Amino acid sequence: MEEKLIISPSPHILTKTATTHIMLDVIIALMPAVIAAVVIFGFRAFVIIADTVCVSVLAEYISRKVMKRENTVTDLSAVVTGILLALNLPVGINPLYAAFGAIAAIVAVKQMFGGIGNNFVNPALTARIILLSSFPSEMTTWAAPFWYKTGSVDAVTCATPLALHNSGETASLRDLFFGTTGGCMGETCALAIIIGFVYLVVRRVITPVIPLTYIGTVALMSLLFGQDILFEVLSGGLLLGAVFMATDYTTSPITRKGRVVFAAGCGVLTFLIRQFGSLPEGVSFSILIMNILVPLIERATLPHPFGERESRKNA
Repeated sequence: MEEKLIISPSPHILTKTATTHIMLDVIIALMPAVIAAVVIFGFRAFVIIADTVCVSVLAEYISRKVMKRENTVTDLSAVVTGILLALNLPVGINPLYAAFGAIAAIVAVKQMFGGIGNNFVNPALTARIILLSSFPSEMTTWAAPFWYKTGSVDAVTCATPLALHNSGETASLRDLFFGTTGGCMGETCALAIIIGFVYLVVRRVITPVIPLTYIGTVALMSLLFGQDILFEVLSGGLLLGAVFMATDYTTSPITRKGRVVFAAGCGVLTFLIRQFGSLPEGVSFSILIMNILVPLIERATLPHPFGERESRKNA
């Protein structure tokens, strides 16, 4: 018999979809938010984004070389991390601080745990929290939308919608939808994030389970506590976090039940931090906490193999 039967470990189903293709789709989905950030906050937004992307790619290349591992810069995951980190920063941040955050995200959070697929928390969000703890003043100073049109060299500052809400004022839903408010570069324009979300779902890069459960939980909690539902959903980094960071393959559950539990937990924590915490925003901390709980969630929600329960009873 000349034909040989080749036996190999799973997976046995091959697909043309690769990490690079997935990351490219995420980058395309992020483009509306990037364009909105540049339009709303000016050319400086582009500088910060280019800064974090370049430093992320360089940090990944050098760290893989130093660790004597196969280089993975071509999979574009470092580019995605750089863009997400920048979109979670205020436009007025010192570029050196942003570069420090990119190094922390790639080296400390991602590569020291083995690289893509091995980190247990989201690199961009963790780097944002590191920067928030290290440079609290810079990380909580927000530029006003279209400040660059005033002709001033220094950015005109303003408060975020959530901070205004806590002080008794409020921003219009129109401003929240189109992004003409203060805040992190990528979180202000809800329209741009929704466009990216639709693209990712159509391309089947993500399923809508986590984003819709996350946002729905915040909406339900807002209803129960008598808050403005649309304001709570459109303000802060909720949409950006729900669409682009809570859905991270590596740091979210693989089962449908697990995803629902994970996203609901993110929603509850986000609302509680907003309402009762000292910080006006809680998306980063909520997702990070739930990232850490993912192994426990998966253990509790993994389906039992066929016949396992019966065999235990017979034993």
